[in-house]
Amino acid sequence: MKIDFKEIAEVKIPGMNGGTGQMSARMHRSEKGKIIPCKIHPGGSIGLHKHETSDDINYIIEGIGQAVCDGQKESLQAGVCHVCPKGSEHSIVNTGTEDLVMLTVVVER
Repeated sequence: MKIDFKEIAEVKIPGMNGGTGQMSARMHRSEKGKIIPCKIHPGGSIGLHKHETSDDINYIIEGIGQAVCDGQKESLQAGVCHVCPKGSEHSIVNTGTEDLVMLTVVVER
């Protein structure tokens, strides 16, 4: 199956999960999960939230940031993959001056 994200409208999301600032995303959804190329803009964050039914996989393409997963801090930069497994809670903060660009894959299980 081919997914052309250029054909999916980009949405702006303020304060994702109670976070700060804004992010931009294009989202492909199915019953098995989501694939989301996204950007957390400078000063933005995804607030602390729990994954009850899915694994959340975030591959960092550009920028720098920090994730907190179940209380553990993790530095994020290009080439790093942050995984929040089912049942865990996490947040992600853009700590840089440029967009934190990620490919997020949410796997329902």
